[in-house]
Amino acid sequence: GTHALIYDGVDFADLGLAVIDEQHRFGVEQRDLLRAKRAGDDRTPDVLVMTATPIPRTAAMLIYGDLDRSELRELPRGRAQVVTEVVGPSALERTAVYDRVRAEVAAGRQAYVVCPLVEGSAKLEAKAATEEYTRLVEEDLAGLRLGLLHGQMAGADKEAAMAAFRDGAVDVLVTTTVIEVGVDVPNATVMVIEDADRFGLLQLHQLRGRIGRGEHPGVCYLLADPRTPDGAARMDAMHSTADGFLLAELDLDIRGSGEVFGE
Repeated sequence: GTHALIYDGVDFADLGLAVIDEQHRFGVEQRDLLRAKRAGDDRTPDVLVMTATPIPRTAAMLIYGDLDRSELRELPRGRAQVVTEVVGPSALERTAVYDRVRAEVAAGRQAYVVCPLVEGSAKLEAKAATEEYTRLVEEDLAGLRLGLLHGQMAGADKEAAMAAFRDGAVDVLVTTTVIEVGVDVPNATVMVIEDADRFGLLQLHQLRGRIGRGEHPGVCYLLADPRTPDGAARMDAMHSTADGFLLAELDLDIRGSGEVFGE
């Protein structure tokens, strides 16, 4: 099930095992609520948390002995290599990025353009995506088939937009972070992330994982002009490695562990 399993009205007679996929999409209290779903006694269920990119809190819990770790270090069979490039704010550099998008589309491939993270407002993120979609249609990607996807769309519209991209009816999908997990389009080989330094390191790695899922190599462009040391460190980390475990350790170095016993 989805997050709906966590809340009131869903009870288990004898919950023995809880598997939490994409662990970073669940909050501390949400994970605790799921563990507490065992009715009738004080025992807690066994818990398996799964993620491509362990969050700093998880790394800290491993250190303090609250979690055991299993690692699958090899890529799934048939995955292609993805190169990551950090691109500065100059118009010339941006033009080169969208020239590459056009070249990939001309070769029969597809692309994502991920719009800036707008703190605290899904509506503002939707607005940013809509404005970028309009700009790309009129300017950088004029003449290509563009689609739009964001979290404020109705469920049926979101599924239709994703289906059109999956079926090859759309060349470039302009989107927000709604594609971060659970999206598998092997023909997509290019990702452009606007204002990439505003995203978290592990979120960037998850987004990058949407390309290179087929036989063709991929390229991820991080359009960034970092204004803080942490932002610059995240860009350097993304450029230097595609190893989610190493990125988790770098993220722990950059952000710290947070409150191991708090929220």
